[in-house]
Parts: sequence; C-alpha cells; structure tokens
Amino acid sequence: MEKIPTLFVRNPDNMKLVTREVNPDAAWVLAGEGVPTVKKDGTNVRVTVVSEKVTFVEKRRNPTREEKANGAEPGYVEARRDDPADRHIFAAVDNTHYIGWPDGAWPCEALGPKIQGGVESPYPVLYPFALAPISLPSWENPRTWGELLDYLGTHEFEGIVWHHPDGRMAKIKRRDFGLPWPAQRR
Repeated sequence: MEKIPTLFVRNPDNMKLVTREVNPDAAWVLAGEGVPTVKKDGTNVRVTVVSEKVTFVEKRRNPTREEKANGAEPGYVEARRDDPADRHIFAAVDNTHYIGWPDGAWPCEALGPKIQGGVESPYPVLYPFALAPISLPSWENPRTWGELLDYLGTHEFEGIVWHHPDGRMAKIKRRDFGLPWPAQRR
C-alpha cells in the first residue's frame, strides 16, 4: 500500500508544511486531471465485502522508524473484534450498510465520535473513499497553491484527494498550509 503523494513538496525547514513547488508525482493535478474529493479524518481501514456483507476487516499499520529505514511501507493488518483498540473500527463497520457495494477489498476511513475526536461524524460509519468519495462541486475546483490555501481556509474539512482515472491519487490537507484542524468555527 503506497502512501498518497502530497500535491506540493514538503518544506525541508518544517516538514509539516508544504512549499509552492509541485510534487512531480502529483503534477497531473495542476494539469487539470483528476476529480477532487473530500478527504475525511478518521482511521484508515480496508473491508472485504462479499455479497454485500463484510467478511474481513483490516486496519492500516505504519512501519516503525527502524522498519521505515529498511524500506518498509505502510500496510494493512487484521483488525480483531476481541482487541479493545479496534472496538471503534468495528462500531463503524457494524453501523455501515453495504447494499450496492461490489465484491472486493475497499479502503475506507472509519469515522465516529471516538475516532480522531469525532470531528468528521457524530456516529460511527465508514467513508468508502475509493468506492464512493464525496466529489467537490464542479464549479469548486481549486488547483493552485493560492487557490487551495483560500479554499481550505474557508471550508470545514480536512483536505482534498484527487482521483485520476488511471488509479493515481494525490492529496493536500489544511495542516499542509499551517491551517488549523479541526477547523476553527467562526
């Protein structure tokens, strides 16, 4: 599982922020390619669906520093109902309806009041960002550094993920610009 590249290159003096330089792996976004969708802040999981029922649940696992130094990439490991650390994941899995979901393994964000402070959802649910992402309205299509800073500064969601027809994705988050998350209510 590869990480989704950030649209702009990280600032070497402060890796939490981005520069105005476009990441070559995501330059297609500034060329107008891809569909912009809402990025949700939850716990990354993958559910395997067969006949509109979940048969397997996995959660994302990031490598340790040592593993990363040896070239390890993030991946998924089995989530377990008997593990108290996974109870909120399973609350989201159990509270999601799978009618119309095709068979397959679907990455999602688990959202809910006990996940990431409950910013994204007052109840547990899965957001199937690869299957049914929430697209930005067609007239809202920020792509440049300045447009994205202005857009994210006035919209209360974590960020944007672009989906290219060939399967590539790119992202940008509010925090990449130094904007607060959760968004400060005005």
